[in-house]
Amino acid sequence: MADFTFSTLKYERPDFTEVEQLFEKLVKQVQEAAAYEGLKELLKKAERVQNKLMTACTIASIRHTLDTTDTYYEKEDEYINNTIPTVMPKFLAFDAAVMNSPFRDDIEKEYGKQYFAQKELNRKTFCEANIPLMQQEAKLTNEYQKIMATAAIEFEGQTLNLYGVQKYFEHEDREVRRAAVRAYSDFYHSNEKRLEEIWEELITIRNQMGKNLGYANFIPVGYMQQGRTDYGEKEVAAFREQVRTELVPLCEQLYAAQAKRIGVDTLMFYDEKRVFPDGNAVPAGDDDFMVEEARKMYHKISPETGEFIDFMIEHELMDLKNKPGKAATGYMTFLPDYRAPFVFSNFNQTIFDMQVLTHELGHAFAGYMAMREQPITEYYSESTDIAEIHSMSMEQFSYPYAEAFFGKDADKFRFAHLQEAITFVPFGVAVDEFQHICYANPELTPKERTAEWKKLEEKYMPWRKYDADDFFDRGGFWYHKLHIYLYPFYYINYTLTTMGAMEFKKKNYENHETAWQDYLNLCKCGGSMSYLETLRYANLSNPFEPGSVARAMEVAKQELMNSPFMR
Repeated sequence: MADFTFSTLKYERPDFTEVEQLFEKLVKQVQEAAAYEGLKELLKKAERVQNKLMTACTIASIRHTLDTTDTYYEKEDEYINNTIPTVMPKFLAFDAAVMNSPFRDDIEKEYGKQYFAQKELNRKTFCEANIPLMQQEAKLTNEYQKIMATAAIEFEGQTLNLYGVQKYFEHEDREVRRAAVRAYSDFYHSNEKRLEEIWEELITIRNQMGKNLGYANFIPVGYMQQGRTDYGEKEVAAFREQVRTELVPLCEQLYAAQAKRIGVDTLMFYDEKRVFPDGNAVPAGDDDFMVEEARKMYHKISPETGEFIDFMIEHELMDLKNKPGKAATGYMTFLPDYRAPFVFSNFNQTIFDMQVLTHELGHAFAGYMAMREQPITEYYSESTDIAEIHSMSMEQFSYPYAEAFFGKDADKFRFAHLQEAITFVPFGVAVDEFQHICYANPELTPKERTAEWKKLEEKYMPWRKYDADDFFDRGGFWYHKLHIYLYPFYYINYTLTTMGAMEFKKKNYENHETAWQDYLNLCKCGGSMSYLETLRYANLSNPFEPGSVARAMEVAKQELMNSPFMR
């Protein structure tokens, strides 16, 4: 393992037939196990088989997103997505045998109750009738992703992808900003018909999945797919209302101050990214410079983060430069056979690049630690609502090192980043509520759904104005949010975890050593506990409690409102 690099990893198409046959044998052996030690060896064997399978599938998936025009990996990814659902019954049969084992108490004593809680969620979210639906879903989400990845936007004499054109949202010339947003909007408008059709089909498919599992629609399944075991729709709706009452007024103040700062009477959408009249903070060097400064920063933060960043660089586990054909996304995944995270993104020479180096690497650091602390692969990754605390908190822990990345503009970076962390939250809860509306009301027409998004903008983002941009002004902005298509009900996690990140910010001011130890504990525990249990373990508050949003945002709000940039 010590000598591998991602670029030289050998990929072989997984032998799914062999995997199925192995698991058929394992089921019988589990049922016949006469002692716990024998059962434990069978669990380890199953883990090795699944790790090998997952590693191969992940290599193919990463290489497909690195170049969506590569037909070999496109076909491999399609084959895997079509075949994985067909072997799920074998995995679930194995899980059922383990859950019914007379040694269940021994397993729970060694691995905790979350071990069976996860398996129960897997059981509740799968049935064989959903296999063809899962295959159709994968095909549609891949199509959406390819449309995004192959975007070719003509702008300022260049052909840009979606990440490339967004750089101009910060341009000093207001007309250039306006034109860049229009070019971005026009791309989605030109693809509106097919994007409408894909979303319509996904709603139908996913709601049928829910019905096949005994639910009225997809919503309960979506929650379970996110690993949620100790809260539901009611708690999330109450949280959204806290955001509306506590954060929306604050965001209106921040944007009103920004309009005054940059000298415009009315802040338009194409002005929102232009935070300062003399220009936003920009990286002090090129892509390689940013990675090198990140390496230095992680060595300063802690011994653990220093070891981690060296591992990532040595094994080529980051692909961050913007290139034609790359998927228009950013993510962290992992290769279990190598206990290795992998980070994917597209730099665009804005403060976004720093967010990649902290957010996605925050995910990766948590995975790196869990893979070295947790005894089983099931605990290498946590529920998605915990995962985003790792990433967003690392963004906050990086603030003292901003000078290395932005030089004299470090204070600009910190202010703009913190403002965006807060102003993002209303958008995030709107994305969540939009999905609830769509799945609960499948009879809505495509244009009616877009009108619903417009209502949500008025509810959660009353400052948002598109300057008579027909497509965005009538509600078309939601089409750009890939999570709606690819990762249903994921997006609320970013808003919930913003509360955790802001709480870590507050704790870091009070006592850095204590805050960092709590963060390290959070990363090490992986997925071994439920959401609320993990929060308690890391000494973090429950975001669903009344007043939690106001308390979590207290320090960040004071920092922004007292900033010289607000005068």
